[in-house]
Amino acid sequence: MATASDHDAETALRQTLNWLGAAPLGALTQLACRFGYVARGFVYLSIGVIAVLAALEMVPQAEGSLGAVKAWADWPLGFLLLWAAGLGLYGFAGWRLLQSVFDAERQGASPKALASRAGQAISGLVYGTLGFSVFSALDLLEDLGDPEDGATKQAAAQQALAYPGGEWLIIGVGAFVLAAGLGNLIKAIAGGLSKPLVCDPAVRRVAEPMGRLGYGARGGAFAVMGVLLIQAGLHANAAEAAGLAEALQALEDAPWGDGLLIGVALGLLAFGAFALVEARYRQIPAGNVIDD
Repeated sequence: MATASDHDAETALRQTLNWLGAAPLGALTQLACRFGYVARGFVYLSIGVIAVLAALEMVPQAEGSLGAVKAWADWPLGFLLLWAAGLGLYGFAGWRLLQSVFDAERQGASPKALASRAGQAISGLVYGTLGFSVFSALDLLEDLGDPEDGATKQAAAQQALAYPGGEWLIIGVGAFVLAAGLGNLIKAIAGGLSKPLVCDPAVRRVAEPMGRLGYGARGGAFAVMGVLLIQAGLHANAAEAAGLAEALQALEDAPWGDGLLIGVALGLLAFGAFALVEARYRQIPAGNVIDD
């Protein structure tokens, strides 16, 4: 397969399409991974749009990932959108599997690399679970209002609290989510998010600030969600357990909350748009794992 240095002006997607004849299995794997980035992008675009509408009081509340995807059911061809989203999320989970377990990007086995691969494995599990939830929603379309992200978190927290030391389990999960949020914020500050892209400099100049804004907003929302989960564990109160929707709602309830929520929502829109850029331009070295 051609590399970025071989064809600087050629997009990664075009390289993948050109690869179909020579290595169809690897190319099809890449296309599935790219489809995953598309699904991820539209999920976050939906979260951002709904959050903006919530800040403007045009809808009752912000939504998390599952709630945002379920809203598509009311659109024309909603069933097709949900099917596409579910398949795409499975594709993204598969890419995370290649990254984490098979080290498709050749990160190595240093402590930093292992931490990154562990995060990618958990991300794959999350997106795979979300894909499964989308197909479950298709099976129970008449019940699309339930369960919400927060209700699911609260039910899980209530079950955890029933076990000895369950409070510490919730605190541990909250600490992990908080760490993930801080990791996103560090990515936003450090930059270099456009390095894996095979694109023209003009595209890179737009993509880099877009990605930094997106990761910053996502990191802030995740940090709030982590803090709320830690509080739920400390107070042994499952009702305080929160998903992304509740974290966004907490931002709206803060001083100057509407403006704060709109700012984070715009950042989440940027994160979704950056995922679409990745879908087209990102190098996905599936050939390191999939060999025709």
